[in-house]
Amino acid sequence: MTFRPGTTIRTLRVAAYRIPTDAPEADGTFQWNATTLVVVQIEAGGETGLGYTYADASLVQLIEGHFRDLLEGADAFSIGQINERLWASVRNLGRSGLAACAISAVDTALWDLKARLLDLPLVQLLGARRERIPVYGSGGFTGYDDTRLQEQLGQWVHEDGCRW
Repeated sequence: MTFRPGTTIRTLRVAAYRIPTDAPEADGTFQWNATTLVVVQIEAGGETGLGYTYADASLVQLIEGHFRDLLEGADAFSIGQINERLWASVRNLGRSGLAACAISAVDTALWDLKARLLDLPLVQLLGARRERIPVYGSGGFTGYDDTRLQEQLGQWVHEDGCRW
Protein backbone atom coordinates (compact mmCIF):
# COMPACT_ATOMS: atom_id res chain seq x y z
CA MET A 1 0.00 0.00 0.00
CA THR A 2 1.37 3.42 -0.97
CA PHE A 3 0.90 6.20 1.56
CA ARG A 4 0.97 9.86 0.63
CA PRO A 5 2.60 12.14 3.20
CA GLY A 6 0.09 13.33 5.76
CA THR A 7 -2.74 11.03 4.72
CA THR A 8 -2.25 8.29 7.31
CA ILE A 9 -5.25 8.08 9.63
CA ARG A 10 -4.00 8.99 13.08
CA THR A 11 -7.10 9.18 15.25
CA LEU A 12 -10.60 7.77 15.46
CA ARG A 13 -13.10 9.31 17.86
CA VAL A 14 -16.66 8.11 18.35
CA ALA A 15 -19.39 9.39 20.64
CA ALA A 16 -23.13 8.90 21.07
CA TYR A 17 -25.52 11.67 21.99
CA ARG A 18 -29.08 11.14 23.17
CA ILE A 19 -31.17 14.05 21.94
CA PRO A 20 -34.58 14.38 23.57
CA THR A 21 -37.50 15.36 21.38
CA ASP A 22 -39.67 18.29 22.45
CA ALA A 23 -42.67 15.93 22.52
CA PRO A 24 -43.23 12.23 21.85
CA GLU A 25 -42.83 11.39 18.15
CA ALA A 26 -44.24 8.40 16.27
CA ASP A 27 -44.32 7.08 12.72
CA GLY A 28 -47.33 4.79 12.96
CA THR A 29 -45.30 1.76 14.04
CA PHE A 30 -43.26 3.01 16.99
CA GLN A 31 -43.17 5.97 19.40
CA TRP A 32 -40.02 7.59 20.85
CA ASN A 33 -39.04 10.55 23.00
CA ALA A 34 -35.36 10.81 22.05
CA THR A 35 -33.06 10.16 19.12
CA THR A 36 -29.53 8.79 19.47
CA LEU A 37 -26.92 10.31 17.18
CA VAL A 38 -23.60 8.45 16.79
CA VAL A 39 -20.81 10.78 15.64
CA VAL A 40 -17.54 9.58 14.07
CA GLN A 41 -14.46 11.79 13.69
CA ILE A 42 -11.40 10.61 11.75
CA GLU A 43 -8.18 12.63 11.74
CA ALA A 44 -5.30 12.66 9.24
CA GLY A 45 -2.97 15.35 7.96
CA GLY A 46 -4.20 17.93 10.43
CA GLU A 47 -7.81 17.63 9.19
CA THR A 48 -10.84 15.94 10.72
CA GLY A 49 -13.63 14.25 8.81
CA LEU A 50 -17.09 14.02 10.35
CA GLY A 51 -19.71 11.33 9.86
CA TYR A 52 -22.82 10.35 11.76
CA THR A 53 -25.77 8.03 11.89
CA TYR A 54 -28.98 7.72 13.86
CA ALA A 55 -28.67 4.44 15.73
CA ASP A 56 -28.18 2.87 19.12
CA ALA A 57 -25.26 3.97 21.31
CA SER A 58 -23.91 0.39 21.12
CA LEU A 59 -22.34 1.45 17.80
CA VAL A 60 -19.68 3.32 19.76
CA GLN A 61 -18.32 0.03 21.05
CA LEU A 62 -18.57 -1.61 17.61
CA ILE A 63 -16.73 1.23 15.86
CA GLU A 64 -14.08 1.73 18.54
CA GLY A 65 -13.50 -1.94 19.27
CA HIS A 66 -14.03 -3.54 15.89
CA PHE A 67 -13.01 -0.87 13.36
CA ARG A 68 -10.22 1.05 15.10
CA ASP A 69 -7.41 -1.28 13.96
CA LEU A 70 -8.78 -1.23 10.41
CA LEU A 71 -8.76 2.57 10.32
CA GLU A 72 -5.82 3.89 12.31
CA GLY A 73 -2.67 3.67 10.20
CA ALA A 74 -4.60 3.31 6.93
CA ASP A 75 -4.28 5.76 4.03
CA ALA A 76 -7.21 8.20 4.23
CA PHE A 77 -7.35 8.35 0.42
CA SER A 78 -7.91 4.57 0.15
CA ILE A 79 -11.60 4.69 0.99
CA GLY A 80 -12.50 1.74 -1.24
CA GLN A 81 -9.91 -0.51 0.39
CA ILE A 82 -10.95 0.59 3.86
CA ASN A 83 -14.60 -0.11 3.08
CA GLU A 84 -13.76 -3.59 1.80
CA ARG A 85 -12.00 -4.34 5.10
CA LEU A 86 -14.88 -2.91 7.15
CA TRP A 87 -17.51 -4.96 5.29
CA ALA A 88 -15.39 -8.12 5.52
CA SER A 89 -14.94 -7.56 9.26
CA VAL A 90 -18.70 -7.66 9.93
CA ARG A 91 -19.36 -10.85 7.99
CA ASN A 92 -20.12 -12.85 11.16
CA LEU A 93 -21.89 -9.93 12.85
CA GLY A 94 -24.41 -9.41 10.07
CA ARG A 95 -23.93 -6.90 7.28
CA SER A 96 -27.25 -5.11 7.64
CA GLY A 97 -28.74 -3.20 10.54
CA LEU A 98 -26.35 -1.78 13.11
CA ALA A 99 -23.20 -2.87 11.26
CA ALA A 100 -24.37 -1.06 8.11
CA CYS A 101 -25.17 2.06 10.15
CA ALA A 102 -21.70 1.96 11.71
CA ILE A 103 -19.97 1.58 8.34
CA SER A 104 -22.11 4.36 6.89
CA ALA A 105 -20.98 6.80 9.59
CA VAL A 106 -17.33 5.82 9.09
CA ASP A 107 -17.64 6.07 5.30
CA THR A 108 -19.14 9.55 5.54
CA ALA A 109 -16.31 10.65 7.84
CA LEU A 110 -13.73 9.25 5.39
CA TRP A 111 -15.21 11.14 2.42
CA ASP A 112 -15.45 14.33 4.47
CA LEU A 113 -11.82 13.88 5.54
CA LYS A 114 -10.67 13.33 1.95
CA ALA A 115 -12.46 16.50 0.81
CA ARG A 116 -10.83 18.47 3.62
CA LEU A 117 -7.37 17.06 2.82
CA LEU A 118 -7.85 18.11 -0.79
CA ASP A 119 -9.32 21.48 0.26
CA LEU A 120 -12.45 20.82 -1.79
CA PRO A 121 -16.14 21.06 -0.95
CA LEU A 122 -17.47 17.54 -0.51
CA VAL A 123 -20.06 18.12 -3.25
CA GLN A 124 -17.24 18.91 -5.68
CA LEU A 125 -15.23 15.84 -4.67
CA LEU A 126 -18.24 13.55 -5.12
CA GLY A 127 -19.44 15.32 -8.26
CA ALA A 128 -22.65 17.34 -8.15
CA ARG A 129 -25.48 16.07 -10.32
CA ARG A 130 -27.59 19.19 -9.94
CA GLU A 131 -27.04 22.91 -9.43
CA ARG A 132 -29.59 22.96 -6.63
CA ILE A 133 -32.00 20.67 -4.84
CA PRO A 134 -35.42 21.36 -3.36
CA VAL A 135 -35.87 21.45 0.40
CA TYR A 136 -37.26 18.29 1.99
CA GLY A 137 -39.05 18.27 5.34
CA SER A 138 -38.84 15.28 7.66
CA GLY A 139 -41.56 15.09 10.27
CA GLY A 140 -45.32 14.89 10.16
CA PHE A 141 -45.23 12.43 13.02
CA THR A 142 -48.39 10.43 13.66
CA GLY A 143 -48.13 11.13 17.38
CA TYR A 144 -48.79 14.84 16.79
CA ASP A 145 -52.33 16.12 17.08
CA ASP A 146 -53.99 17.66 14.01
CA THR A 147 -53.25 21.24 15.07
CA ARG A 148 -49.53 20.59 15.52
CA LEU A 149 -49.30 18.72 12.21
CA GLN A 150 -51.09 21.52 10.41
CA GLU A 151 -48.77 24.13 11.93
CA GLN A 152 -45.61 22.15 11.11
CA LEU A 153 -46.50 21.22 7.56
CA GLY A 154 -48.08 24.61 6.85
CA GLN A 155 -44.94 26.46 7.94
CA TRP A 156 -42.78 24.26 5.75
CA VAL A 157 -44.92 24.89 2.69
CA HIS A 158 -45.86 28.54 3.15
CA GLU A 159 -42.87 30.02 4.99
CA ASP A 160 -39.94 27.73 4.21
CA GLY A 161 -40.75 26.86 0.56
CA CYS A 162 -40.66 23.14 1.25
CA ARG A 163 -42.37 21.08 -1.45
CA TRP A 164 -41.66 17.56 -0.12
